[in-house]
Amino acid sequence: MVAFEPQPVFAARLATVCRTLKLDNVTVEAKAVYSRTGTQDLFVPAGHSPGASLTRKAPEATHFTTLSVPMVALDHYFAESDKVTLLKIDVEGAELGVLRGAERILRQHAPLLVFECENRHLAPARVGQVFSYLESLGYRGSFICRDRLKPLSEFDADVHQRQHGEWFWKSRDYCNNFVFVKEAGATG
Repeated sequence: MVAFEPQPVFAARLATVCRTLKLDNVTVEAKAVYSRTGTQDLFVPAGHSPGASLTRKAPEATHFTTLSVPMVALDHYFAESDKVTLLKIDVEGAELGVLRGAERILRQHAPLLVFECENRHLAPARVGQVFSYLESLGYRGSFICRDRLKPLSEFDADVHQRQHGEWFWKSRDYCNNFVFVKEAGATG
């Protein structure tokens, strides 16, 4: 298992936890994952460092720190012979970039995808663009709503990601967790 964490402090903490728990099968990479390999700025909002983003400054943050971080595309990190069965993604608006950087893996290994995706982090892009990309590769999606898995056909961003009120993302009907499975026989 490989865990990628671009913020050096969190990567070090995660590595320490893995060593303490004797999780010898976990490799912690202090890198961001995106569509290409290289370096890129990571925007870290003051007071909310778990909300760091490669793609843009957090709209809620008035102050942030910029870190230059190493970045890797999953297709470059994993060899063709490496079997990838699950991708769990939480990248604050960089979802499409991460998925494009894993296109070979998605086509070849059809891993289960579990990810967070929100219009507020993607703007001006929309969650529908991420869904369309995955559907073009033969994936079928669902979303988690009130602790139930529902078909993506029932997802409506105007309802499930409505941005009203100061803490709108904590509302009962706000949904930002998705599960995509490659359909049997899909060639995408």
